[in-house]
Amino acid sequence: MRAEIISVGTELLLGQIVDTNAAYLSKRLPEYGVDLLYRATVGDNESRLAEAVSAAMSRADLVFTIGGLGPTQDDLTKETVAAVAADPMRLDKETADRLRAFFAAREIEMPETNLKQAMVPTRGTALDNPLGTAPGAVFETESGKAIICLPGPPREFVPMVDERVVPYLSKRLGQNSEIITSRELRLAGIGESTVEDKVKELLCGNNPTVAPLAHTGEVHLRITAKASSLEEARQMIDVVDAKLVSILEDRVFGRDDQTLESVVVESLLQRNLTLAVAESCTGGLITSRITDIPGSSGALLFGVAAYSNKAKKELLGVPGKILEESGAVSEQCARAMAENVRALAGSDYGLSVTGIAGPGGGSPEKPVGLVYIGLASGSGTYVRKHNLSGNRADVKYRSSQNALDMLRTFILFGKIP
Repeated sequence: MRAEIISVGTELLLGQIVDTNAAYLSKRLPEYGVDLLYRATVGDNESRLAEAVSAAMSRADLVFTIGGLGPTQDDLTKETVAAVAADPMRLDKETADRLRAFFAAREIEMPETNLKQAMVPTRGTALDNPLGTAPGAVFETESGKAIICLPGPPREFVPMVDERVVPYLSKRLGQNSEIITSRELRLAGIGESTVEDKVKELLCGNNPTVAPLAHTGEVHLRITAKASSLEEARQMIDVVDAKLVSILEDRVFGRDDQTLESVVVESLLQRNLTLAVAESCTGGLITSRITDIPGSSGALLFGVAAYSNKAKKELLGVPGKILEESGAVSEQCARAMAENVRALAGSDYGLSVTGIAGPGGGSPEKPVGLVYIGLASGSGTYVRKHNLSGNRADVKYRSSQNALDMLRTFILFGKIP
């Protein structure tokens, strides 16, 4: 079954509100085998909304509208959908009584304009909204298609999807429903084009499908399968997952919601290993990401944001000669920072980062984006040089990604990427 989503509201077009509702519905529909083909956003304009609904109906079996169910003049969704679907509305006494009770319970006189919210489809059905005054509605066409109108406030929208839309979909689809589910493999230390080249044969599959997704400092591979049951779909995904890992090996660091910092903390805790961090250009970002993970206090001993040369000398003991001759952004400085923070903490690992985040401070010899990452351990100290792209925030985040991945790879595989 094919579906489309139309979000209604001029405030969405102007960027005043982020459309989290459409994202939530997009995640729920595949669970019931519904293929989402298009998502659109339309302002509070009757003719443009009618055009969008008509176009969606020509392509899809289910059309969802979000927003525009309020009592004011610019709330035109139900009226517009009723006209396009040729499903005239009627006043529903039960819904009207519920609206009056809603206002009476709050000792507020209900404006008569609110009665427009009690208008329901003739062929379709109303969808009760227990958290607001705007009931949803299902308009059904003579050809068997359906348009489901849902309220815009997220606190009302999410329960409506879970408690009203899901049962409707289950009943409508019956025994013919299929499951669509996905899993994302998360990779670090490798570019999107390199990933595509390595797994290009697997990108051509129909079921499951594999799609690359680029993110700052990492690449995701989304594996999606359609099957008659969730178990069957997951088994299909497992096969492709194993093939991808056999090709990409240690570049795969996690799946779905796993982050580099969560994998690093878990790896440290499982092996009773400890860490200390010395940061310059990242300004504490690595330490912050690690401490976002519950239980990280069992692995992280301390972090130092030694931004100035004075801090590097006085807090971390970086020799003045290194700072004078090689500079703060150098292999020698990164090495000293990693070794000294490890010694100060008495930790198993010392991780350091020093670089030029920009936009200023660069030179032909040391351009913006030049970063050195050091890792000190009982078996030696390793330093890697990186030339990173992007703005200041990008360089800082990519630096933290590379540092965490360097530590992860060394802990799990005993090598430096």
